[in-house]
Amino acid sequence: MNATPHPSAWGLLPEEWKPLCKELGLPSFRATQIVTGLYQTFALSWNDITTLPVELREQLSQTIDLTPLEIAHIQHAGDDVRKLLLRCQDGACIETVMIPSKGRLTQCISSQVGCNFRCAFCASGQRGCVRSLTAGEIVGQVMAACQLMRADQQAAGVPATGGTPSRTPGAKPTLPRPGNIVVMGMGEPFDNYDNVLRALRILNDQKGINIGARHITISTCGVVPGIQRLAEEGVQFELSVSLHAPNDELRNQLMPVNRRWPVAELIATCRDYFEKTGRIVTFEYTLVKDFNDRLQHADALIRLLRGMPCKVNLIPLSPVDGFDGTPPLERDSLAFLDRLLKAKLATTLRKSRGKEVDAACGQLRLRTLT
Repeated sequence: MNATPHPSAWGLLPEEWKPLCKELGLPSFRATQIVTGLYQTFALSWNDITTLPVELREQLSQTIDLTPLEIAHIQHAGDDVRKLLLRCQDGACIETVMIPSKGRLTQCISSQVGCNFRCAFCASGQRGCVRSLTAGEIVGQVMAACQLMRADQQAAGVPATGGTPSRTPGAKPTLPRPGNIVVMGMGEPFDNYDNVLRALRILNDQKGINIGARHITISTCGVVPGIQRLAEEGVQFELSVSLHAPNDELRNQLMPVNRRWPVAELIATCRDYFEKTGRIVTFEYTLVKDFNDRLQHADALIRLLRGMPCKVNLIPLSPVDGFDGTPPLERDSLAFLDRLLKAKLATTLRKSRGKEVDAACGQLRLRTLT
């Protein structure tokens, strides 16, 4: 169900504006003005695109929606992470997280209002899925981050044209935007496949937000048909798979999805994905004290992934209401990491960020405003 009666301007690919302008009886150069207004100056209403005649702005406002997601609340963590509560036009609320590091900002975006897959340590699925987001709402989360980055830039006294330069050779400087996108927020991306892929193509388009494909990551809990479908898309987006256990016995306790697509089938699909695309899969592995963080679990993971070009992200558990697990001891995390590295598995131990505002991995949840 669409949240608005009119199609969203942010849900249209840049290439779709020319045929749409033709359909509306407009010259093709108007499409260029519209795309520039949307993605170079971040217009928040049709009246913001002053290169368009007033009457055309009025016409567009009657046919194509350009209403930003409302930034209902912002939470700040001590590590400079910001979590945004965004309200859609139907009143549904979603969360997105802005994570700065080394001069670049990564944004974690949501694909659904809630989630159907109910992983044990993930707050997003505790109340199920209300609905999937439209492509425009997914892109709208990035536009909301761009609004805040522009406000930060203005507060710092940086001229409005002095943002991050476009990757397009010879292009004019653009306003700031996230450098990396991870679809790791609320929802399962492959449960909303078409809208997610459309949104990511818009974000990746050189005439759009222009975020490089290899700076965009899709994270799945292990929906095998989605991985298979992505392998045929011809895109270079990164794929991250939430594994969290090296065998069915443990994974069944954490992730109900494993009963539908068990570990052996999932890993075989990931191997096929690499063979078809040449793209390395990253496996996310949340360490839970005395559950999956022992050296025997590390050895089982090594056997499972042996011979497969891949990466492993180890993530100490972030506490979540409703899950009794606890974070591992630091020495156990480091021992697990050391075991994988000695087996020549490319592995990182990720520092969890944003815990103070429930913005770390697994902590985003379905919220409503009162």
